[in-house]
Order: sequence, then C-alpha cells, then structure tokens
Amino acid sequence: MIDLPIVDTHLHLWDPQLLSYPWLAGEPAISSPHLLADYAKATAGLPIERMVFVQCEAEFSQFQAEADWVESQAQQDPRIQGIVTWAPLELGEAARPALAKLAANPRVKGIRRIIQFETDTEFCLNPDFIRGVQLLPEYGLSFDLCIKGDIQFANTLTLVRQCPGVQFILDHIGKPFIKEAIREPWATHIRALATLPNTFCKVSGLANEAAWNAWTPADLQPYLDTVFTAFGHDRVCFGGDWPVCTLATTYRTWAETLWTYAAAWNHQQRRKLFHDNAITFYRLEH
Repeated sequence: MIDLPIVDTHLHLWDPQLLSYPWLAGEPAISSPHLLADYAKATAGLPIERMVFVQCEAEFSQFQAEADWVESQAQQDPRIQGIVTWAPLELGEAARPALAKLAANPRVKGIRRIIQFETDTEFCLNPDFIRGVQLLPEYGLSFDLCIKGDIQFANTLTLVRQCPGVQFILDHIGKPFIKEAIREPWATHIRALATLPNTFCKVSGLANEAAWNAWTPADLQPYLDTVFTAFGHDRVCFGGDWPVCTLATTYRTWAETLWTYAAAWNHQQRRKLFHDNAITFYRLEH
C-alpha cells in the first residue's frame, strides 16, 4: 500500500464536446470525456496530493483554449498545480507572444510540443524550433520531451545539447519497445541523456509500451533498472498517464507496480520519486 503523498506529473483531461482532439478518433476506448470526477474514481484510495496536467493534442489552434479550460478545472480542484501546454515553438522568435500569454498564468509550468508525431524526422533540429525551445527559460517554462524510436532520440540529444539553459523532462522514459523486449539503442540514449544536468526522466506510460493487459512487472524491470541507474534518485518523477494508461492497465496497478519495484529503497528515495522531484522540476507550491 502506498503510504506517501503522490504528485502525479502526467494527468490528461479532455472534453471532446468543448475542444477537438483529432487523434481520439483512432482510440475509441478512451474517446469519451475524461474529467476530474472520472480521475477521482480511477485514483480512489490513492494519496494523490497534486497533479500536473499535460496537453492532450487538442487541435493546435485551440492550445490557448485548452490551457484556459484546464485553468477552470484547477479552480474546481486546486490539486492541479501545474499545466504543461502546447505552443508553436517552431515559429522561433515569433512564438514570443504565445509564450508570454501562456506564462501569464502562474499555473503554466512548461510546454510540450510532441516530437513523436512529426513526419519530419529532423523536426526538432529545425533552427526555428530550437530557437523556440531556447526561449522557454525567459518565460519560466520547462519542456516535456515526447519521442519514440532511435532517430528521434538521437536528434533529441542534439536538441537538448543546444539548449543548456532549458529544463527538460523525458516523458514515458522515451517509449522503449518493451513489448518486443528491445533495449538498445534506447538504453544507450538514456545514459547519454542522463549525463546532461538539465534533464529529468518521467517514469510513466511503461505498460502502454508493453503487451497491453498481458504485461508483467518482470517485463518492465530492465527498463526501470536502466532509468534509475542512469538518472539516480534525484531526477526521476512518477507519472500516471491517465486515462491513456487505461488502454493497458489500471491507474492503481501501475502505481502499485512502481511502488513494489521501489520496495527496497529507503523512505527518502521513494518520496523523491513519487513526490519531491516533481515539485522541484515543475516548481510547484511548497
């Protein structure tokens, strides 16, 4: 039983009746509204102290509307202390007005511009995009990296090295091919990323990269071992990835799987993973 307060660094909420999410057409199992009441049911009995909302790929033109809607949700549940939103970083210097407006909300802590879905494998190496990322510290914002595959990971390393002033967090441990039991070159890339001091790793979404509804903790262990060996205990954060996680598991099963994995750790180490590091990275209220 988890006996520490949890900061969930990866919460999704959406209402397709209010905003458009084109990708949900391909995921009918989770295409209905997923709101705070649903999250409360999914996490019943778990000590969720705070949450960080992460953008849900609403139609890009609606990114400000999504941020505003999530702010309204935070008014209902003040445990939402962070918002990671989309922004047109590929505009480079021209992204400043959008960033300024987003950052005017103190709850907005970071930007996620999903690299995984880009058809151009070198999207994150575009000079304007790199410049857009480099602007983030001026607005007090971090960057969530969402990638998959060797080429994207290699290019992401190049991006991060060109943005030493930006705080990065890798979503879903970089989405390794767990179902196929493939660990390289992902593991090599993880170790390389961890050598860069401005990087954290979000331990989330592992079940979704494994065999849905058929995975075991043993399937995840080598990937978790690699992450914690590389990043240590000070730069890792728990993420629930609800409701996307429900395609492969329940929220409770995922949280308890990670808790069991960390059973041999001391109290402080477990608290860093499930609570303290999230507050540090996303600059949440103490």
